[in-house]
This record gives sequence, structure tokens and C-alpha cells, in this order.
Amino acid sequence: MKDYEKTFKEFKNYLKKIEYLNSTEAVLYWDMRTVIPKQGVPYRGEVLSYIGEQKYKLLTSDIMKNYIEYFEGIDDLDPVTKACYLNCKKEYEKQKKIPKDRYTAYVLAASESEAVWEEAKEEKNYEKFKPHLQKIINFQREFIEYLGYDKDKYNTLLDDYEPGITVERLDTIFSQLRDAIIDILNKINESSVKINTDFLMGKFDKKDQEKLSLYILHKMGYDMDRGALAETMHPFTIKMGSDDVRLTTHYYENDFRSALYSCIHEGGHGIYDQNIDKSLYGTLLSEGASMGIHESQSRFYENIIGRSLEFWKCFYGETKKIFPQFNNVPLMDFYKGMNEVKPSLVRTESDELTYSLHIIIRYELEKELINGRLSVDDVREEWNKKYKEYLGVTPKDDEEGILQDMHWSDGSFGYFPSYALGNLYGAQFLHKMEQDIPDLYSQLEKGNLAFIKEWLNKNIHKHGSLYKPEELIKLVTGSELSAKYFIDYLYKKYSKIYNF
Repeated sequence: MKDYEKTFKEFKNYLKKIEYLNSTEAVLYWDMRTVIPKQGVPYRGEVLSYIGEQKYKLLTSDIMKNYIEYFEGIDDLDPVTKACYLNCKKEYEKQKKIPKDRYTAYVLAASESEAVWEEAKEEKNYEKFKPHLQKIINFQREFIEYLGYDKDKYNTLLDDYEPGITVERLDTIFSQLRDAIIDILNKINESSVKINTDFLMGKFDKKDQEKLSLYILHKMGYDMDRGALAETMHPFTIKMGSDDVRLTTHYYENDFRSALYSCIHEGGHGIYDQNIDKSLYGTLLSEGASMGIHESQSRFYENIIGRSLEFWKCFYGETKKIFPQFNNVPLMDFYKGMNEVKPSLVRTESDELTYSLHIIIRYELEKELINGRLSVDDVREEWNKKYKEYLGVTPKDDEEGILQDMHWSDGSFGYFPSYALGNLYGAQFLHKMEQDIPDLYSQLEKGNLAFIKEWLNKNIHKHGSLYKPEELIKLVTGSELSAKYFIDYLYKKYSKIYNF
């Protein structure tokens, strides 16, 4: 046994205290987003603030400092120990720069902001939420000044979700993606192919939707014995531990697609979290490599798998058993209906092709807000203007406009680019999967999703955050992240559907 292994074991026991607090925080958050009474929100915010304070103490203690200094002096650390100590060092240095009282104040403000956002969205009233948004942005700017930044203030926030990515690189990748999507959109607009989706709108009983969603989640490999599915306004996945990973969705009885695809999407997140190697618990490495990598799994299942013709060749039969109104709808009509391209207002309801434009809009607005070049007074008008320019649509109210996402309410600035990056990662992983599994699509047509899960578990899930995203993409595919694979995938798919 190497000399440091005994110390690392002790270090893991210390880090477990942080993981226990993370788990407690997750349970309280799940409860707050699903069943808490409105009057209970303020006190819950105080409790979450207290937990945040306890985590802060553990992350910035002299004990943590001593462990970091100990491992920093050893040159031949094994990969797990090295990644663990480096992650802790990064978080320690970050947290030490932010005054404790300001961090706890931020946690409390974020809790209040989320609650007001939910009310404001129901009331379609941005003005009600605006002062809370300003407060959250002020906190973000304050923290960036403590932490420092390279070239662009937004880079500091990006690093929280996608280590290694920068505004400069995103501007290049997103411009390539935007131009390709616009070109495909133009081809679709010129196409004579017209897709009917009337059969996807009607009356779809909530219990039947849940039945189909649970059936498909099971086939995907999401383990309900270690998970749960609940309903909330904004779907999300949350992990209390490897054996407790929960999903939420939102049912619309007039739309067949919404809840189903949110379940498949969140199921992708859940499968990732359920299959991180358990040996990484106690190291703070039992999380996804980045939010972009995490989104690659959810969007891979939702779109590349869940919207494919092969997927529906298998699962359409079961779907018709639950929803007999589809009995007279031919498979190809159903498949094309599920893949209709139609620029829309709401990100979570958008089609696979135009989805990334929704992300690019948010990315551009976030950069301006954080750098102080755009005010909360003007951001709604700018949001509406960009939607008209990029997608040709204009929100009729704040609910389907600037209030549609919860991310800004809890301070998740820098998160949105992860969704579009997830599309890119997912398509690049697909390219490698096709090479490794020559009969990929014939197996999928048979409903054999287990081999897909096994490939993802082996190549991505089990590693947790042992590798940085740029290291993982090269490890799995042999090359750096590129927009090429997703662009090629989009051209191939939509040229067949729209005959161009």
C-alpha cells in the first residue's frame, strides 16, 4: 500500500460529510419543488441556507486545507486520488474567496427567487420577478469579482458547468451550429413535404401518459427500485445517492409528446447518475463530468434514440395499445409527426432542430446581463426581439417568454450552453457507438436498449467526474469536441424526412 492511501481513506471519510449534506439538501429541494405548501417556502429557505453554511465550513476548513497541501506534495498519485484532491482544491480556493455571510445570503435569496419566479410565471408577470432577478445577477457579479475572470466575466460562470469552455470557443461553435440550422430550416421551408401533427393533439389521459412513460423508462434501463417519478411545473432530475435518483415531469393532457419526451430526457440523466461507479462515493467525483456531458445523455436518449424511426418501429405497438386513437395512424406518419420542424416559443417544447437556437438566444442574453451591457429592464424586450429574429415568433405573454425557465431564478447563469453542448457531445458519442456496434439500429428496432445503456455505462457513466469533459470526449471518441458530428446528423435525418 502506498503511503498516501491511508490518508486518502481518512480524507474520503471527511468528504462523506459533504456528500451527506448534499443528499440532505437534495431531499429538501425535491420536496420544495413537488409538494411543499406555499407557506413553508420561507422557512425551507432558511434550512437550505443553514445547510449551505455547513457545507461552506467543511469545504473551507483548516482540515480541508491540510489534506490539499498533503496531496499537493505527492507526485505519483493514482488518477482517482489526484482528481479528487484537485477538485477539492479548486472548490476550496473558490469558496475561500467568497465571504461566508455573502454565500449564505445568496442561498437564501435564491430560494426566495425561485418561489417568486413560480408565482410570477403563473401570473405571467415579469415585473413581479424582476427585482429578484436583479438581486441574483448582483450576487453573480459580486462573486465574479471575488473569484476573478479571464477576458470575459461570463467565463467564470461557464467554468462551473463546463470546465475548459470559454466564450471565445462557444462563439465559434455556436456560430457554426446556428448557420447550419438556418440552412436546414431554409431547405425545409422550400420543401413540398407537409407534416400532419393533428393526431398528436387531443385528449391523452394523464394516467395513460404515465403508464407509457414508465414502460419506456424501464426499457431504457432506469431503475425504479432506485428512483421515482413525480410531477412538477419544470421537469428535473435530482440525486440523493446512487440508489436514490428521482425524476419529475409535467403532464399536458392535450399533448401526447410533452411528458413522454421529458421523461425520456430526465431518464437519460437518471441512468447516468444511477451508474456512476460506487467506488467514487466519498471522493466528490460521483457526479457527471460536466453539465454538458450530463445533457449529452439526456438529449441522446430523448432525440437520437427516442425520436428515431427504429425506436418507434419497436414501441409504436405498445403505444397504440395504451392510446388506441393512434390505430389508424400509419407508422411513418407518426414518426414524421414526432419529428416535425416548427419554430416555437418554448424551449422545452421545441423540435430537435431548432432547440439549439433557443439556447443561443439565452447564451447571448446571459453574457450581456453578467457583463452589465444589458439591464433587467430591457432584457424582456431583447428576448422577444431575438425570438422574432432567430425563430420568427413572438411571445404573447411572459409565461411563454422570459419566464419560461427556472434557471435564472436560482442563479444558474452559465448553465444554458450545456444543453447545446449536450447535443454536440451526444452526436459525437453516437458516431463512435456506430463504429463499435455495427448492428446498432437493427438492435434498436428490436427494442434492445440494454446494449446502448451498457456502452454508455462503460464509456461514460462509470467515470463520474474523474475526467474533465475535454479529456472524456477524447478518451471515448479519440478527438476533440466538434460541431461537425451533430451538423452531419441533422442534415442526414431531416433531408430524409423533408426530402431535400
